[in-house]
Amino acid sequence: MSGWVTACRLEDIEQEGVLRFDHGSRTFAVYRGPDDSVWCTDVLCTHEAVHLADGLVMDFEIECPKHAGAFDYRTGEAVRLPPCVNLRTCPAEVVDGEVRIAIG
Repeated sequence: MSGWVTACRLEDIEQEGVLRFDHGSRTFAVYRGPDDSVWCTDVLCTHEAVHLADGLVMDFEIECPKHAGAFDYRTGEAVRLPPCVNLRTCPAEVVDGEVRIAIG
């Protein structure tokens, strides 16, 4: 399981929004930035394994719905406690209106 896969259409994600994407045995969070850029991270918060796809996206941050910790989804960096471990990220792109992520 490697290479680029289509996760959704760009229009499926609101600006400053997040969408859960399942592929094989992995689950991802796919984000649309305020500038229509797209990004992808693992979906589980590194603090208590809560689904970030249920979190609040503001600017380029995702806030965990359980303890309000936050990550910069462009880099995966934990930017507000309680998480102190960064998220894994995957490259993402838009091709002909489709959001694709590189997994592997």
